[in-house]
Amino acid sequence: MELPTLLILCTGNSCRSQMAEGFLRELADDLFTTQSAGMNPAKEVHPLAIKVMQEIGIDISTNSCKHISQFLDHKIDTVITVCDHADQSCPTLPSSIKRHHFSFPDPAEAVGTETEKLQVFRQVRDDISRLLLAYVAGRRDAL
Repeated sequence: MELPTLLILCTGNSCRSQMAEGFLRELADDLFTTQSAGMNPAKEVHPLAIKVMQEIGIDISTNSCKHISQFLDHKIDTVITVCDHADQSCPTLPSSIKRHHFSFPDPAEAVGTETEKLQVFRQVRDDISRLLLAYVAGRRDAL
């Protein structure tokens, strides 16, 4: 049986959506196929996003930044936007697609030393983790 597709959208698909994709692949690869994309994708996954995910044993180093247009002809079950811009700019989707919005600050905009930037990335990572743990638990309960 083919698993439903869950698409995570962000503006650049370099930090928040990539971290969320990594978490969902770890937490729920038996529930759905997880992909992430951006409205205006960056050239690469942010190195600090890769680093903070590696700290907790999740490898997103081989992920790539993708444009939402790559998924518009796919059968998508659920779309989760993780930034306000993606939520507001998301193309009109069929009403059958479940849609959720969770707003997280963009860690790529953090300023300061690398240590200070890492603190911001870790905070966003941990916030995404908490939210997605609850989301996955809810999806499992619904089964």
